[in-house]
Amino acid sequence: MRFMTTSDKPDNASDATGEATVDAPVAHTGVAAQDWATAAADPQYRAAVVDLLGALAYGELAAFERLAEDAKLAPTLADKAELAKMASAEFHHFERLRDRLTEIGEEPTHAMQPFVAALDGFHRQTAPSDWLEGLVKAYVGDSIASDFYREVAARLDTDSRELVLAVLDDTGHAGFAVEKVRAAIDAEPRVGGRLALWARRLMGEALSQSQRVVADRDALSTMLVGGVADGFDLAEVGRMFSRITEAHTKRMAALGLAA
Repeated sequence: MRFMTTSDKPDNASDATGEATVDAPVAHTGVAAQDWATAAADPQYRAAVVDLLGALAYGELAAFERLAEDAKLAPTLADKAELAKMASAEFHHFERLRDRLTEIGEEPTHAMQPFVAALDGFHRQTAPSDWLEGLVKAYVGDSIASDFYREVAARLDTDSRELVLAVLDDTGHAGFAVEKVRAAIDAEPRVGGRLALWARRLMGEALSQSQRVVADRDALSTMLVGGVADGFDLAEVGRMFSRITEAHTKRMAALGLAA
């Protein structure tokens, strides 16, 4: 679930899997130039970051559970082992977020609870029917969520930004999914049409889920649309979703699928 497309990193190039690469460092200003201790003096900003960490923590825990479940569908032992390794990496990300919430005086399960229904609902609505759909979901669906969180991370204090970007690092699923899906399409071209439809459905559901998460949490929505930290204005929100859509198109091309 790892893909970088932030407004603070313009003109990013893409590698063979569609993953973006950073061209140059960014000069941060405002809250993004402050550390956590300074920025958290604003209670609304603190509440927004706690929400963000809670959403990410539950997302990582759910990703761990899903990858462990998907491993049962793996066609070979090598594939099963690869998914198990990725699941372990997701759980490690969860532990880092959980420990950070505890470190700043927040109860992790309380911080995660508001996001359980939305994330569980997304996973119920997008349950893969086979191995290939599971790979596409992990690569396409999770990456859309990561795009969104990376956009938000660009506006966080230095300590929070470093943590968020670290837990959004690719666990290896991008290259693995691209290799397996392209091989499957090469072997049976008709598979491509089904997977393209599946990926388009994932795109719609993932964007809706991201918007619901923000809309339901006042602190997060205020941080996004100005008001707290260096938020987006409404025009920038539109550009943000345009960037996410563009990144999705690049990922689809990497998979050999039509967006």
